[in-house]
Amino acid sequence: MFESIKKNSNFLKVYRQGKSYANKYLVMYVLETGMDKNRYGITVSKKVGNSVVRHRITRLIRESIRLNETNLEKGYDIVIVARNTAKDRKYLEIESAVLHLSKLHHIMVR
Repeated sequence: MFESIKKNSNFLKVYRQGKSYANKYLVMYVLETGMDKNRYGITVSKKVGNSVVRHRITRLIRESIRLNETNLEKGYDIVIVARNTAKDRKYLEIESAVLHLSKLHHIMVR
């Protein structure tokens, strides 16, 4: 299991100091930390849907990270924000969005 970002101050630091890229379904903020592991934060706003919908999207994003974590470089705080359009998407679409943003941030292991 990967480590989560839990404190609001850590989220804000990644938002303010990190670099962000977006695609149709997600926005990814990445901040280099220099640690020997990555920490992940997932945010799904109430605008996206009710708690069932939000938790489903969170689970899809978390699973995408879990299955692809070995392909990501270490030493980053990564915050993923779900957009409204992610609401009715299938797992493969969410996973592909996560991988697309990882490539844009150049954190995929070559």
